[in-house]
Amino acid sequence: MPRRNWAGNVRYSARRFHRPTDVDQLRRLVAGAERVRVVGTGHSFNRFGDTPGDLVSLAGLPPEISIDPERRQVTVTAALRYGDVATRLHAEGYALANLASLPHISVAGAIATGTHGSGERNGNLGTSVAALEFVTADGDLRRVDRDADGEVFAGMVVGLGALGVVTRVTLDLLPTFEVRQYVRLDLPREHVAEALGSAYSVSLFTDWRTPRINQVWRKQRAGEPAPPPDWLGTTPADAPQHPVPGMPTRNCTPQLGVPGPWHERLPHFRLGFTPSSGDELQSEYHVPRSAAAEVLAALDPIAHLIAPVLQICELRTVAADRLWLSPNHHRDSLAVHFTWVDDPAVVLPVVAAVEERLAPWHPRPHWGKVFGLDPSRVAAAYPRYADFAALLTRLDPRGVFRTELLDRYFPR
Repeated sequence: MPRRNWAGNVRYSARRFHRPTDVDQLRRLVAGAERVRVVGTGHSFNRFGDTPGDLVSLAGLPPEISIDPERRQVTVTAALRYGDVATRLHAEGYALANLASLPHISVAGAIATGTHGSGERNGNLGTSVAALEFVTADGDLRRVDRDADGEVFAGMVVGLGALGVVTRVTLDLLPTFEVRQYVRLDLPREHVAEALGSAYSVSLFTDWRTPRINQVWRKQRAGEPAPPPDWLGTTPADAPQHPVPGMPTRNCTPQLGVPGPWHERLPHFRLGFTPSSGDELQSEYHVPRSAAAEVLAALDPIAHLIAPVLQICELRTVAADRLWLSPNHHRDSLAVHFTWVDDPAVVLPVVAAVEERLAPWHPRPHWGKVFGLDPSRVAAAYPRYADFAALLTRLDPRGVFRTELLDRYFPR
């Protein structure tokens, strides 16, 4: 039976599928392969992870969560889900700085694609990475460290699975903390900038059917005061909400200001529930945070195109970092995320229209979502693009980890 990604829009073309049970078995597999790629939880929506050769799952490797209290770091097996890691960390008194909307995604896959949470002072998930262990194209086992490997390390964290098979990841830790989540309704557009910076993590949801923002999800430290009743002209939700109207709210993390552990509030969805069936497509673009008002105004003229094929649009902020292929490289960012209906024929023309409207701000696409930007425009948006291309050639001269889509954006 053909294997597909979570959303079902990508049918993998691999001839063989492998699930090694130890790193030595993985090393032999990679060393003997002509083409190989790793698939995690399958939450990418494009073909960066597709290959006609060998597709590998690391879910069979022994799970590892090893905490170093002195360095305040944790080393985890790459295929573990963030939610499972977070549950263990909280039990031991630790936390990660941020989490994505879904706790179901694998650690290595999320980092490799530049996946992020939200918060004006929070970097994407890759900024917590202190070290990577990976299998090279020749089957060797190598480790790179943030302190020892400097610039090369910065080029490898958001690596698109193109530089090697990541087997272990070391992450920075914080002391555990509690969060309260408040949902506010009907935010006037003129207050978007203030709302985005109002709490530890903030998400804004809009259906593009009116100029106002449908929902504001404020995730604040538990000790901070609740927003006042008339906060920014909004009204407080008096019952749990789902970002997509009509979807079951039991899938969502607790709201209404009830305090709880960081890992049960920072994601939008509970680990124990499937957030949706996967009947959707997703696109996301990172633009300068300072241009938020102008970007939204630029999209207004095509709102009549966006709304009919949209489930929901989410706006979040991400702090700047130094990672070469991070969408937030040296740029505080506004992430404009679209969850579309599951119909490429009607969605792709709208994606193209969105990309054209965002062009003046040099949008950087989320590497795991649907996008169609010309490779020259993507390259121009990343100051270290050529450096990554050179690193790719140096670490994988035989093209073991290359794919058709990777060749399009990083031609040999």
